[in-house]
Order: sequence, then C-alpha cells, then structure tokens
Amino acid sequence: MDDVTGSSVFLLAQNRLLREALTKILSNKNDLAVVGSCALSPASMEEIVAANPQVLVLDSFTVNLAHIEFLRAVQQSLPGVKLVMIGMDFEESNFLQAVREGALGYVLKDASALEVVSAIRAVADGDGVCPPRFCAFLFRYLAQKCQLPNFRLCNSLGLTNREQQLVSLISRGLTNKEIAAQLRLAEQTVRNHVHRMLRKVGAPHRLAMVDMCRVQGLPI
Repeated sequence: MDDVTGSSVFLLAQNRLLREALTKILSNKNDLAVVGSCALSPASMEEIVAANPQVLVLDSFTVNLAHIEFLRAVQQSLPGVKLVMIGMDFEESNFLQAVREGALGYVLKDASALEVVSAIRAVADGDGVCPPRFCAFLFRYLAQKCQLPNFRLCNSLGLTNREQQLVSLISRGLTNKEIAAQLRLAEQTVRNHVHRMLRKVGAPHRLAMVDMCRVQGLPI
C-alpha cells in the first residue's frame, strides 16, 4: 500500500451509495485518506487487515448482534484501530452495543458531511463523539450500573432456570425467533419471558439486562 498522508480510513458499509458518498467527501480532506471500502462479506476481514486503517467507519448493520464476532476479530487483528459508527436509527440499544464493542464515535445517518468528517477526525485524535441525545442516555446507563451492587438478580428477583437460560442465549445475539426455534417454544412465549425478565431485573432493554446479570456473576 502507498504511503498515506494524514489519518487512514476504511469504510465498511452495506450500502454502496453510502460508501461512494463518504469516499468522495473524505477524498477532499488533506488530513484524511480512504485506504479501502467494502460491504461485509467473507473477504472483508482480509481487505481491512491488508489496508491497516487507523479508523474504521462502519454502519449499524455491521454492529448488529449477528456480526459482533466479526467486529471483535477485526479489533484483535488490528488492536489500534478506532471505530466510528454510523447509526441508522435512534435506537438506544444499538448505540449501547456499539459503545460496548469499542466505538469511539457515533453519528446518525442524517448527520451532515461536516459532522461525519468532524467525528472521524476527533476519533483519529483519540476523542469520543456522539449525539447529545445519546450522551444523556450513556450517563443514565452508567449511573444505573454504579447501583448494580445493590441488586441480587438471581435470588431476590427470582430469575428461574429457564430465564437464566434465555439470558445466555440473548447474550449470544439470538433474536426471539431464533431462541424459540432452539428451545422449541412459540415465539410469543419467548417474548413474554423476556418482558417478564426485564420487569424483574429493572432493565430498560435486553442488552442492559445481560450486563446486569453478567455483573452479578450469572454464567453467560
């Protein structure tokens, strides 16, 4: 690969138009250089590792729970790579998952070109970036985690053996439909279980519930 001036950036996104638009925007910046781009595929890992970018920009599809192992493998192969996530919606659980998997930057799909470029520059410099709405959510989530030692999930809140089994499956990224198929249950039954578990644990969503159980030492 030729020498790169400025911070090197790799674009990993399923949408070809998004990749092309970002490439065009970043090509006009003297301090940023796109060293590769592709959609997620069996060949993606090899392309990213060969390009050896400083910053990996990816869309929310890639941080979907079904592709977490791929993302972790990239970070193991490139320990210094910094992640910028382009979220497709305002779903707080997707944002939290991106943060948990190492994202330092998070912008939404309707962000301006200036906002995207600023986020990439900030992350390249070691800073963190996210929309104000998600900053507030992150603060609330961290405050909640600080209170976790006061919870006794498995005993006082009464998670059953079946519910603990569901926590383990949820932590692996399985959907309600996939869990139902594996346990030979109706999807609605699994959905009812999950809703009941969220109430017991006092968690706002599935990922927070998994985090709470993990902190309490539940085998996951």
